Amino acid sequence: MHIANILKSGIHFSFEFFPPKTEESSRTLFETIKVLSPISPSFVSVTYGAGGSTNELTQNLVVRLKKETPLNVVAHLTSIGVSREDVKLQLERYAEAGIENVLAIRGDPPKGSASFTPALNGFPYASEMVSYIKKHFPHFGIGVAGFPEGHPETPNRMKEMDYLKAKVDAGANYICTQLFFDNRDYYDFCERCELAGIRIPILAGIMPITSLQGLKRMSELALGARVRARL
Repeated sequence: MHIANILKSGIHFSFEFFPPKTEESSRTLFETIKVLSPISPSFVSVTYGAGGSTNELTQNLVVRLKKETPLNVVAHLTSIGVSREDVKLQLERYAEAGIENVLAIRGDPPKGSASFTPALNGFPYASEMVSYIKKHFPHFGIGVAGFPEGHPETPNRMKEMDYLKAKVDAGANYICTQLFFDNRDYYDFCERCELAGIRIPILAGIMPITSLQGLKRMSELALGARVRARL
């Protein structure tokens, strides 16, 4: 079932898992997700590493979760280091496995790279990937990313909303936000979406705080997420 249809009623939550870096960690993560399965999240997803470094392990885990658990699985797709043909092959594999939902994002540049450079015959913008999926794989539900604190590469919030609207107009069915630590940023983001004519579900990206070190690490990964003095 498409995520947008699931979100039409009730209260929902989901889990997003960091990508496994080795076969062993992939097996461990799979067993952990199985333990969480009885909680019945609305869906689960597994991210890519920076620059798509864990692409194959992520794909394998996503397909296994679909085949061996009752969970509704969302497959992440990024345009970092992949061509249109690469994305096509991933989508074909996911479709064959019965996966119905993808999250289409441009992705962060690999470590050590200051800016994003699309692969040869790749997707410079997430909106182009969304259009491609909608045209060639219309049975997929498509999620896209939103940034309550603003996109780090787009200081102009008006342009940022234009870019988000382009993804929605291209066929996105729901928005999943980057993590944030101040609810006011999320509410402001939702109001900006309303003013921009964006009226699809917006899922809040929430990161549980388990330690100070983890908080600092996640703030770095989120490219400078603001942390309130009082949490």
